[in-house]
Amino acid sequence: MRAQGKLGTCLSGLLFVGLAATGCTTETKTSSATHSSTKSIQPAKVTYNYTAKDRDCLKRVMYFESEHSDHDGYMAVGTVVMNRLTSGAYANSICGVVAQERQFAPGVMTRLVRPEAEPELDTAATAILHGERHAGVKDAMFFHTNGLKFPYDNMHYVAIAGGNAFYEKRGRDGELQTPAPLPAYEVAMNYVSTQGMSTTQSPFILPETRQVQQAPSVATFTPVSNPTFTLPAATAAIPAEVPIPTPAPALISVPVPHGTAVVEPISTIAVPQPRPDFEGEGYSGNSLRIRG
Repeated sequence: MRAQGKLGTCLSGLLFVGLAATGCTTETKTSSATHSSTKSIQPAKVTYNYTAKDRDCLKRVMYFESEHSDHDGYMAVGTVVMNRLTSGAYANSICGVVAQERQFAPGVMTRLVRPEAEPELDTAATAILHGERHAGVKDAMFFHTNGLKFPYDNMHYVAIAGGNAFYEKRGRDGELQTPAPLPAYEVAMNYVSTQGMSTTQSPFILPETRQVQQAPSVATFTPVSNPTFTLPAATAAIPAEVPIPTPAPALISVPVPHGTAVVEPISTIAVPQPRPDFEGEGYSGNSLRIRG
C-alpha cells in the first residue's frame, strides 16, 4: 500500500507538473522601438564681412595692446574687439572698432609691427576670425593695464591676460550696462577681397528670392490676317431710283387765221394756284368747292 501510495503521489506530481508546463506559455513580445532621429537644428548665424585691411587692424590691436606678449594675450584683446563688433554699440567693421578715437593704444594704426611677431599674430587672427574666443574674457568689452585701480563700482573683472585686466560693466543688480555681444556660435565671418563691399552684418541663411518679370507697359498689337466683318441685314429693300412725277404741260388754244389751231406748250413748270376764298361758307361732303 505504501508503494502504491508513493507511486500515486509520484504520478499525480508528474501530472501536475505536466499541466503546469502546458498551461504556462512563454510569448516573446517584440517591441518595435521607434528610433526617432533627432536632427540638430542650428540657429541662423549673423555674418560679418571682413577684408585684408580688417585682418591687419585686428593683428595690430592684438600686438600693441597686449604689449607684444603671447597667444593668450592676443586672444584676449581679439575677443574684446569681436565683442564690440557684435554688440551693435560700436562700429560695424573691425577697422572701425580698432580705429575709434581714444579707445585703444595711440598709434595702433600707424606704428610698425615687428616681422618676427607676424607668424603668431597670423595664428591668433585666424583663430579669432574662425570663431575662437578667450574663455575668460566672456562678455567683456573693456580692459586696462593690470595693477591699476579705479574708484568705479561697475567694473566687474573677469580675466587677466597679456598684462591687461579685462572687465565687464555691470550694475548693482548684476546686469550688463552695455549691449550684450553675440555668442561666438552665432557669428560667421566672411572674407571679401574688395575694399568697396559693405561690411555690415546680415543673416547667414538668406531666403531664396525669385526675380519677378515685369509686364511691358505698352500693350503689343497683333494684326489679324483677312479680317471679316458682318453687317446687319437690311430690314427693307431700298429702291435704287425713286421716280419723280413730271407734271403734264398745260395746253392753250390760240385762234389762227384760215381756221387752223396750233397747239404750243406754254410751260413745263406747274404754277401753284392761290388758296380759295371761302367767305365764311361751309363745305359739304369730302371735297371743297373752289370758286373761279
